[in-house]
Order: sequence, then C-alpha cells, then structure tokens
Amino acid sequence: MLSPFFIALQNFADAKERKLAEGQVLFQQGDKVEALFLVLSGEIRLIRYQADGSSITLQRTQAGSVLAEASLYSYHYHCHALAQRATCVSALPKETIIKYLQTDPKFAFNWSGYLAREVQQARFRSELLSLKTVAARLDAWLNWQGQALPAKGEWKVLAEQLGVSAEALYREIARRS
Repeated sequence: MLSPFFIALQNFADAKERKLAEGQVLFQQGDKVEALFLVLSGEIRLIRYQADGSSITLQRTQAGSVLAEASLYSYHYHCHALAQRATCVSALPKETIIKYLQTDPKFAFNWSGYLAREVQQARFRSELLSLKTVAARLDAWLNWQGQALPAKGEWKVLAEQLGVSAEALYREIARRS
C-alpha cells in the first residue's frame, strides 16, 4: 500500500513520467541533480563504483519508494541509478520540492517523517549485516518485517538483502521446514 505522502508527491502538477528499459541508466555519478524520482513500477539500484573497479549497491528501490532522496541536498549525484527491470519513475523538479519544503509546514513534516523511516531502515540493514549467521540474519529480518517468508520466487532477493548466498539461505529455510 502506498503511503499518503507518496501519493501526494505523485500528484505534483509538474511531475513527469519516464520509462526505463532493463539495464537503462537513469542518472550517473557526477550528473547534476535536477529532480527527485519516485519509483512507480519496477526496480532501480543505486550503485557506487569504487576506484578498484568493484561496486557497492547503496539502495534498491521498488514501487512506492523515493529514489536517492539525499540527493535533494546535493548539486551532483554520488552514484549511478540503474533499472534492474522495466521501470517507470516520476521526476519531480528539485526546485518544486525545495519550494514546498520552505513554504508548506505539513509537507516538510511529512518529508522529515519519510527521511526518519529511511534512517531507521538503514540502521536496521547495518545491524542485520553485523549478525554472524544466516539463521540470525533471517530471524532479525522476519522480526523487523513482522511477516513470514516472501514467496519462493523472491528468496534470491531476500538473500541479497541478508548479505548471504542464495544457497545458504535455501539451506536455512530447508532446515526450518
């Protein structure tokens, strides 16, 4: 279910939809930040490439999420945004968002609440990755989500979120069955 705040962002008059094919780049590290993006469908990964050629995924966003929200306060992007599958985003001009933050207290309050939830999620991911075993990571994830395992077709994504191999996760799930 989409949050009322996300729906309000989606309804901005000057929002422009953009469709991306799988593998298409939305923006690259160093590009000027001109918009805030809402992911309407699909999935985008924020990737930072290291000097040694390796990369790290900073964020995976799916429908109902704001992409690279911290970029609103930067002049240039600090990473690449890559569509993991066919994706549709809504681009909201940076100036419009800044204007609303400066003039609309309710909007500013809702934005700060959204950012606070993102900080909570980031802290949880950090805590999760500090756990030593697959079992401990899976237990923590299940407790945080307050739900059962996702559908079997989503286990590979879950393994990535847990920072474990898909095979190790499959073994842990089989052990619990």
